[in-house]
Amino acid sequence: MGALRSPKRLKTEVLAGLVVALALIPEAIAFSIILGVDPQVGLFASFTMAVVIAITGGRPAMITAATGAIALVLAPLVRDHGIDYLFAAVILGGLLQIALSLFGVARLMRFIPRSVMIGFVNALAILIFMSQITHLVDVPMLVYPLVALGLVIMFVLPRITTIVPAPLVAIVILTAITVTFALVVPEVGDEGELPSSMPFFFIPDVPFNLETLQIIAPFALAMALVGLIESLLTAKIVDDITDTHSDKTREGIGQGSANFVTGFFGGMGGCAMIGQTIINVKVSGARTRISTFLAGVFLLALILGLGDLVAIIPMAALVAVMIMVSYSTMDWHSVAPSTLRRMPPAETMVMVVTVAVTVFTHNLAYGVIAGVVTAMVMFARRVAHFVSVEKVTETDTTKDGHIDTRIYKVTGELFFASSNDLVYQFDYSGDPENVVIDMTYSHIWDASTVAALDAITNKYRLRGKKVTIVGLNEASRQRHDRLSGQLGADH
Repeated sequence: MGALRSPKRLKTEVLAGLVVALALIPEAIAFSIILGVDPQVGLFASFTMAVVIAITGGRPAMITAATGAIALVLAPLVRDHGIDYLFAAVILGGLLQIALSLFGVARLMRFIPRSVMIGFVNALAILIFMSQITHLVDVPMLVYPLVALGLVIMFVLPRITTIVPAPLVAIVILTAITVTFALVVPEVGDEGELPSSMPFFFIPDVPFNLETLQIIAPFALAMALVGLIESLLTAKIVDDITDTHSDKTREGIGQGSANFVTGFFGGMGGCAMIGQTIINVKVSGARTRISTFLAGVFLLALILGLGDLVAIIPMAALVAVMIMVSYSTMDWHSVAPSTLRRMPPAETMVMVVTVAVTVFTHNLAYGVIAGVVTAMVMFARRVAHFVSVEKVTETDTTKDGHIDTRIYKVTGELFFASSNDLVYQFDYSGDPENVVIDMTYSHIWDASTVAALDAITNKYRLRGKKVTIVGLNEASRQRHDRLSGQLGADH
């Protein structure tokens, strides 16, 4: 509502929505080609998803539309079973996203490390740039100076004025140049035929039986997971850019609702788009749901009412916009030599793995999973070295002067990685008949540690010696009492 009360804010939101709509058109057409369907399937998806998410989503100003990630996931389904199965899978995928969000999947985002987030951003910047290369190969030489001019406009104009978004100015100027001088260069219309009618409601023509469910369920689940990961990570990025907080659970439910509706209107489904979101939030300065809603409305209006005009926009203009988006998306600070020198090698490794896997597979989910697994392994290795076992000098002696009791002080966090070597830290043969293991400065986190302590106790018992474990905090004591003797650690 704040945008409605502020003419300046409303103008920003309207112009941002227009720029995003223009940027969505070639992307939606390109994703439709990847999926193997008519351009209208991607365009209709971008319209319905933007409009629905503007109402149901939890992250204002974020752009949701047809995406390449979803196209790659669903392409085999279209190839093997046809387009109606695609729509059915999109509907089911939306329902799964709603269910996963209600079960709290958004809270799992806290387990994604910062290095993975940075890797995600950098990988997307690379993928955005790579996606434009096809528009720069085997094209007329005039394309290159047009792209260069577009980039110059977007770099220079913001330093002079921000009244009008620089990408919109670049699109208008480059289109005017190509029309005025009748330049023969690739245009938006060359990417595919634009639709001429409104999307309408229909039910996918598939059998409603278990066999259909078995066909679409794996694709729907993959789509749901990829869409949620990409959307929630993008929402976190927008949170950082705008210095605001968003409702991630509502966003997940909103994404599911948008996909559910889209499937009934002939759309291919989608998720949050980092490139268009950066255009909307960072480049154009949008902050409210109005820009997202208008992006969808303008998209439909442009392809239906001004389709002929949109078709003559040179692809060079949109390539320049997307290259600028790639530049703005990249976290240049993270790859600066000074930053890399200060950053722990493990953190850099996590970022590199995330980028490499994402770029190689063109799948965000694989990159994030690989990054998180790498971070977990690095963390486990690092923490495993923080555990120490110290032999404490004991003064209690027997009548003949021999030490009666040996005390060991264990310090650190004990879990599967750090407790594996615990059993080798004790002198089973040389210790006296009474051994005390002081756990005051440690914590038991898992069954592996309890099994290790059982093994230590059994090794002493076989030598006729008694072990007493003391100092356990309440949580560690409960875990030890519940599991000790039940894990088969008798070696």
